[in-house]
Amino acid sequence: MEGNFEDIKKIISPAGVEVDSNFLKVGNKFVKTFFIHSYPRFLATGWFEPLINLPYLFDISIFINPADTGDTLKKLRKKSAQIESQLMDVEEKGLVRDPMLETALSDVEGLRDMLQQSQEKMFSVGTYFSIYANSMDDLAKLESKIVSMMESKLVYVKPALFNQLEGFQSILPLCGDKLQIETPMNSSPMASFFPFVSEDLTDMTQKNAIMYGINRHNNNLVIFDRFSLENANQVVFAKSGGGKSYSTKLDVIRSLMMGTDVLIIDPENEYERLSTGFGGSYLNISLTSKEHINPFDIPIIPEGENPTDVLRSHIVTLSGLMKLMLGKLTPAEDAVLDRAITETYASREIVAGEDFAGKAAPLLSDLETVLRNLEGGHDMAERMYKYTQGSFSGLLNQPTNIDVNNRLIVFSIRDLEEELRPVGMYIVLNYIWNLIRAKLKRRVLMIDEAWIMMKNEDSATFMFGLVKRARKYYLGVTTITQDVEDFLRSPYGRPIVTNASIQLLLKQAPATIDIVGKAFSLTEVEKELLVSAEVGTGLFFAGKKHVAIQIIPSFFENQLITTDPSELLKK
Repeated sequence: MEGNFEDIKKIISPAGVEVDSNFLKVGNKFVKTFFIHSYPRFLATGWFEPLINLPYLFDISIFINPADTGDTLKKLRKKSAQIESQLMDVEEKGLVRDPMLETALSDVEGLRDMLQQSQEKMFSVGTYFSIYANSMDDLAKLESKIVSMMESKLVYVKPALFNQLEGFQSILPLCGDKLQIETPMNSSPMASFFPFVSEDLTDMTQKNAIMYGINRHNNNLVIFDRFSLENANQVVFAKSGGGKSYSTKLDVIRSLMMGTDVLIIDPENEYERLSTGFGGSYLNISLTSKEHINPFDIPIIPEGENPTDVLRSHIVTLSGLMKLMLGKLTPAEDAVLDRAITETYASREIVAGEDFAGKAAPLLSDLETVLRNLEGGHDMAERMYKYTQGSFSGLLNQPTNIDVNNRLIVFSIRDLEEELRPVGMYIVLNYIWNLIRAKLKRRVLMIDEAWIMMKNEDSATFMFGLVKRARKYYLGVTTITQDVEDFLRSPYGRPIVTNASIQLLLKQAPATIDIVGKAFSLTEVEKELLVSAEVGTGLFFAGKKHVAIQIIPSFFENQLITTDPSELLKK
């Protein structure tokens, strides 16, 4: 056994160690060890975090030894007497009061009280860290950066001159403090060292995990499976040009690679090249399009569900669409509309409680005809005319003729008139929802420019319900918007955020950063980070963890998804 131990030592030992007064050279690496010799009067929580999160190779050792409370009290009593003597001397000489002495006396007396009442304990704390580099120039640059960063927090560090070997031995996991440079510290400031680890969102054990970007705190990968969280919903907030659609396209590519089906609502034809590159189905929803969706289609009956219940649920959803098209309805008109929809289906022998499998679905013009023949329905029929025979008739009054048997399906609504966009998105969302309910599969739904849905109460309600029910159908809904203020001020916008386990915040406008900060409980530093963020950088929240993230594509991914005009001109 002893021989094996000697062999292990030979394997892990460096080829040689060069000892200098100011550094060590261990093998091919230059090493320099520092100790903290001075702290500010107050240590804020998290002051140690920037050092821990540095994206460089380094080691930290913290030695904490309990101190005898009785001895500490004697020393503090003596120190208190010395300070009081100095204050009396200043007073007798008629000199101007010394605030530093008064503050010192207050601190000493306060600490004495807390120690006497066992509210605090005393410790001797030694903090050392070693940095590594491939050259002396790199070592000097890293040293300058760390010293500057720590001094900005009034924490002062010094290199272990002529004790570099002892310092390096103190860093090694041998539990031995060779430097013995300690600072007395009570419980409260000592607790500010914790935790000793940085936030990490890397889980390589998850089978379907994808990479979202680079953790800017420590250069680790942000990689995990969104379906491993309590729900798979996500919100993406950024100002125009902040990289929200770019990051979403990367999410699409990587999700497809891991076997997840993707559905996209595309308001600006941004996903057409992506769909073509992956052989997806690209469906243009517009007045002049050849692709049509009939909102009256009966959904596919999911296995194990009652057809009558599915029909009644569909009628409720259809009523919401009609209200979106017709505007505000009185209670009497609402009742007439509900009756009219039921009678429209009955005209095609589609009746609750009976077998209607294989029956042809009615069209919007059939509903208009029924309304004209119902008392109280004539006014609604007139308002519906533009959707059946008027200028908007090409959108809704046609049988469904699209094929959605594809793993990537993009619904484009760019060519829809502004007035028709909420209606078009509602129809598409409902069609997607019926697809999702029909067969349980791992899917992600991307809703770009979701603020369009928030502009109308009925479409906002529908989207909120979709987000809440998605988890039961193995669906993750990604909500993307640049109009953060309108989205969060909507009564349905904030619940959508709270029902999303993942939030990606990229570059924000100064005018909206306070609203975003309040919604996500951001610190002032985090708000400043988002305002000054470069394209593709921001904050990434996953469950209870959050990190600063940088979105990194591969060359192939960038060529496929970029919308930068300069990049496109090169092609």
